[in-house]
Formats: sequence, structure tokens, C-alpha cells
Amino acid sequence: MTEPAAESAAEATAGPVTGLAAGGRPRVGPLTRPERLRAGARVAVVATSGPVPEDRLGAGLDILRGWGLDPVVAPHVLDTHPQLGYLAGADRARARDLTEAWCDPSVSAVICARGGYGVQRMVDLVDWAAIGEAGPKVFVGYSDVTALHEAFAVRAGYATLHGPMVAAGTFLSDPRTQDSLRATLFEPESVRTLGLGTARALVPGRARGVTLGGCVSLIAADLGTPHHRPSARGGLLLLEDVGEEPYRIDRVLTQLLRSGWLDGVAGVCLGSWVECGPYEEVRAVLADRLGVLGVPVVEEMGFGHSATALTMPLGVPGTLDAERSTLTLDVPALR
Repeated sequence: MTEPAAESAAEATAGPVTGLAAGGRPRVGPLTRPERLRAGARVAVVATSGPVPEDRLGAGLDILRGWGLDPVVAPHVLDTHPQLGYLAGADRARARDLTEAWCDPSVSAVICARGGYGVQRMVDLVDWAAIGEAGPKVFVGYSDVTALHEAFAVRAGYATLHGPMVAAGTFLSDPRTQDSLRATLFEPESVRTLGLGTARALVPGRARGVTLGGCVSLIAADLGTPHHRPSARGGLLLLEDVGEEPYRIDRVLTQLLRSGWLDGVAGVCLGSWVECGPYEEVRAVLADRLGVLGVPVVEEMGFGHSATALTMPLGVPGTLDAERSTLTLDVPALR
């Protein structure tokens, strides 16, 4: 299913462009970046997935207030679905909260409260036409929120931030996670080179492209839906997951390979694989399934469900250098 290594290598050195490439699949192009935040900016907190613990929400709001932000909580953030207890209220209510927060001209950013499960149930209920008319804003989340990152890219053309959520344990407890998000929001030019000291090359090389990705099981689950991204061609693909055994990671990556979705990808950045079994076994799967692509792969870059979760911009052009184990953005994540 993969293309010859020579073609992949040639594409890996090409800059991010839009339009159709060989085989008729569009290339990943840069997305519209929102403006950075300033002191006093109003930030809406929404629950798009699972129920939100009130004590954790309060602690996260206090951190945002300490940064000089003005957080407001959407009406249904503390809801729980009456029959399906793994959802933060009804699908339409969660979609309405996101739409209304985005379309509120006083709101500069929307941050998810937590992940879990539920975005795929509400993503098609969001008023994407209204969001397009409202223009770009900062959007932050990860895990289940991956499906919304893809939707913002495909349906609105907006760059987003794969980063920590307000009521997530990592955000509440880890200073480096907090510092990464804060710097990205207020001083994005200061965090253009990304990657923790744990990062290392799984496959050597250097590649240019535009960032995309998130939780790999959510990316695979998006395939075949009405508005899924048809290809990762020309992209620097960020992948991570949680609670998936090695054979399940193999299954998801194999699905992406068989579908052709990975054909022409420029490079791959790997984050955390918490509760996915011994990392040596996970690493063997990643090397086996991604090594056939013939593009640079860097592992353990420090984003996702790990103890430190760096904020990773999506929809921004940059360079992946496996020898230095860094991802360097061409431009700041926010304008």
C-alpha cells in the first residue's frame, strides 16, 4: 500500500502546499491561524466528551485565572447523560455549547474540559457554517477531541492546538504542561521548536510538511465519515494513544496503511502510549508499521496522555529533524 521510498523521500523534502498530488489525493496544507491571547481574554470551557469532575474543573479554572484570563463555563459542562453515563449530557447540548461559545464575539478561545468519549456523536451537530462565519479562534484539546481537530481543519480550515484540557490531571499537576500551553497562548514565537529530551529517532531523516494528527484510534475511526480528511499526504503526522494494547495499535495503523491514508505522509512524530503495554512491545509495532513508509519518524516527543503533555500546533508548516529529534515550526502557532 505504501509508495516507493524514492517518491516518499522526495515528498518529505517538499514544502507544504495545497491542491491535488499524484494519485488524486489532496496534500495537507497550512491552515488559518488564530490570534494569540492577551491578558483579560475571555476563554470558554466546553465539555465535548465525558462527564467533568467539578473539583477538577474548578482547579483548572483557577490556573487560567492565574494567567490573567477570564474563563467562562458553558451551560452544559457539568451535565451527565441520564442513560449513558459516559457522556457529558446530550449530544445536541454539547454541540450547541461549542457552537455558541465559538460564535460569541467576546470569546477569544475555546478549551475543552476533558476527553473520554462522545465527540463523534456530536461533531455533525455543530453548526459549522456559523463557525466559519465567526472566523478562527484558539481551540485546545486532545484525546477524543482529535475528531474535532480534524473537523476544524476540514470544515473550517482553522489551525488548532493539540494540548492539555482544563480538568485533566496532567494540566492540574505538571508545571511543564502548564508552561507549554501558557507560552503557546501568549508568546507562541517562544515555542517554535518542540520536543522533550526523551525524543529520539525511530527512523532517521529530515522532512518538511504541515502538522496534523492526534489520537491514532480517533483518526482511524474518522475514515469513511462524510467529512473525514482524505489523506495525510504532505503532512507531519502526530500520533499517540492511551489504553490500547500493541495488537490494537497494529490494527489501527494497518487500517491507515491499507486505506492509503498514509501514502505520501512526509514524517511522523510519536507521543505517549500510556497503558498500552510494555513500551518495547509498542515500539516494535510502531517500527514495523511506520518503518515501511520510508519517512523520518521521531518517538517519545512528549505530547498526549503522558506525565508532561506539550502543546502541539496542528495545521502549521514546519520541519521534523529526526537527528535532532525536534519539530520546528516555520511560523508561531498563533498570530
